[in-house]
Amino acid sequence: MADILLITGMSGAGRSGAAAVLEDLGWYVIDNLPTSLVDTIVELVSKPGSDIERLALVAGRQHVELLPKVSALRAAGHRVRLLFLDASDTALVKRYDATRRKHPLDGEASGLVEAIVLERALLEPVKSAADLVIDTTELNVHQLKSKLLAAFDEAGEGHRLQIAVESFGYKHGLPIDADIVMDVRFLPNPHWEEALRPLTGHDPAVRDFVLERAQASDFLDRFEGLMLSLLPSYEVEGKSYLTVAVGCTGGRHRSVAVVEELASRLREHGYAVRTGHRDLSR
Repeated sequence: MADILLITGMSGAGRSGAAAVLEDLGWYVIDNLPTSLVDTIVELVSKPGSDIERLALVAGRQHVELLPKVSALRAAGHRVRLLFLDASDTALVKRYDATRRKHPLDGEASGLVEAIVLERALLEPVKSAADLVIDTTELNVHQLKSKLLAAFDEAGEGHRLQIAVESFGYKHGLPIDADIVMDVRFLPNPHWEEALRPLTGHDPAVRDFVLERAQASDFLDRFEGLMLSLLPSYEVEGKSYLTVAVGCTGGRHRSVAVVEELASRLREHGYAVRTGHRDLSR
């Protein structure tokens, strides 16, 4: 049976860029594929003698019709994952203004903003069903590549649940691609310590300030226990990717230290965990 990745998401959010990265990883990629041809392509690559083991299909205009296809392919025994690429409305408007391209729904709306709003509403069920959502609003091409490499370059990882634990700053907005969000603003803030302010949660002095407190230790013990109780259930339900976001005010001190500690603890239990820090350089 084929290993199939269906790539969908908002127009302008980076589907073609994602396809290029996956092609470099050895996936057989077909871009802008009409949904009606998904079954035909999968049937062809599944025939005896085919040397295509990993197939990535970038959905075209009809990607709102993907969900029945996903269900049917999984029922037939294929491993199917759905990747949804998203971005803020503001970012999408800027990208279309820069490229001067027409939005696919341009003829069904009175302008670019209305077309983006319409597409977002149409794709909400697809986004909700996605195995992995990546928000490309603040990502450059290299950062997007890094996320895709972590998620789909599976050498040595098998098919286990892959976990991303990422820090962020609440003053910069909530991450829209997180499955679980945890707020650590209750911990004392190193920002108010003059010697610690220019440092980050990667620095030992900040790490010790944040983590060597009873309230931090108790929180991490409880959070670790919660995660260990939830992760097997996510795996049973067939979830391939889980994004856990940990936030503090600016995303540079407390959340960074907590993310690295939580990731280390989960790795000790055998889970594949990668870390990311969205607002560390702000």
